[in-house]
Amino acid sequence: MRLDLSVNGKAWSGEVEPRLTLADLLRDRLRLTGTHLGCEHGVCGACTVLLDGEAARSCLVLAVQADGHQVTTAEGLELDLGPVFQCGFCRPGFVVTAEALKRTGRRPDRRELEQLLTGNICRCTGYGPIVEAVLECLT
Repeated sequence: MRLDLSVNGKAWSGEVEPRLTLADLLRDRLRLTGTHLGCEHGVCGACTVLLDGEAARSCLVLAVQADGHQVTTAEGLELDLGPVFQCGFCRPGFVVTAEALKRTGRRPDRRELEQLLTGNICRCTGYGPIVEAVLECLT
């Protein structure tokens, strides 16, 4: 199928198989490897991208569903959460999630933010430094 979309502000067109996920398109065809694949079930959040400005799990979105839309990956963002990640595998998902939250203009308190970030799994930090970094970037 023919696909036309914008990725990180640049137009992209190409042929894709109907079953290709957006995550696989981004990683394998476009070489945007900041979109990580963890669980491939939409649970871990490592593959989070912005789809028309909204956070979306790219492992659950078919590439053809992004036809005509704008996709922003971690590589397309300037948001920096600082050195709060140990292994860094979850970092892109948290950065994109934080950016999506920042774009809403909401300023959650710590407890609410902890709940909002539960869709992203980090096995290294215990979330404390990540929550602090996101709170800081929202102020």
